[in-house]
Amino acid sequence: MDEVTISRAITESYIKDLLEAMELDVAIVGAGPAGMAAAYYLARGGVKTAIFEKKLSVGGGIWGGGMMFNKIVVQAEGKEILDELGISTIQYQEGYYVANAVEVASTLCSVAVKAGARIFNLLSVEDVVIREADRVSGLVLNWSAVSTANLHIDPLAIRSKIVIDATGHACEICHLVTEKLGGKLRTATGKIIGEKPMWAEIGEKEILGNTKEVYPGLIVAGMAASAVFGSPRMGPIFGGMLLSGKKAAQIAMELLK
Repeated sequence: MDEVTISRAITESYIKDLLEAMELDVAIVGAGPAGMAAAYYLARGGVKTAIFEKKLSVGGGIWGGGMMFNKIVVQAEGKEILDELGISTIQYQEGYYVANAVEVASTLCSVAVKAGARIFNLLSVEDVVIREADRVSGLVLNWSAVSTANLHIDPLAIRSKIVIDATGHACEICHLVTEKLGGKLRTATGKIIGEKPMWAEIGEKEILGNTKEVYPGLIVAGMAASAVFGSPRMGPIFGGMLLSGKKAAQIAMELLK
């Protein structure tokens, strides 16, 4: 085996994927449960989709389950998505289903990629691209290692018709829109309201209603939606995350029409 051939194979195939991802229908920021679910449903529907994840691993908070017990809970509606993806669940009691966190994270990643979505890890979003009267029209990207090392390296940009903020509690893209652009979100205050303390029942009920286009060209999903609209956190129950990702995909496909 030749070392240079191996290096060329990696470099050429990665650059080909990155070049293809510079013009997207939907760019998703964050490869947690909502982001990967959205990517799966979008790619399955023939939508050109990529996820940009700043960390080395994908899956967000799934891997740790609850307090590093790698089990998660879903309700009946969330179980339907796990059933669709062939992920095993055990009924704990009526309305509560337990799944293996590792199986959920790895399967979500696998089905999204096999459906045609590209996942780029170790890439951070520094900024958004604004076009067409303050519409989010793309992302400004840099290697995560650049910010970690505090290097002053200029980023590169990609264009996307729709962006989904699935960055979890931090709602990073919405912060860029409000703080850097001065944009007004479609919330009661026009700003990020902030996540409330844990109340699983209310958080799970409200997350689908909070999954929406919050700014022209920008959809919020998962815990980002809860934080932006001021809903409670819900802890290691992940049905709402999956359902939010699916709804975000549906909204994006409607907007693309």
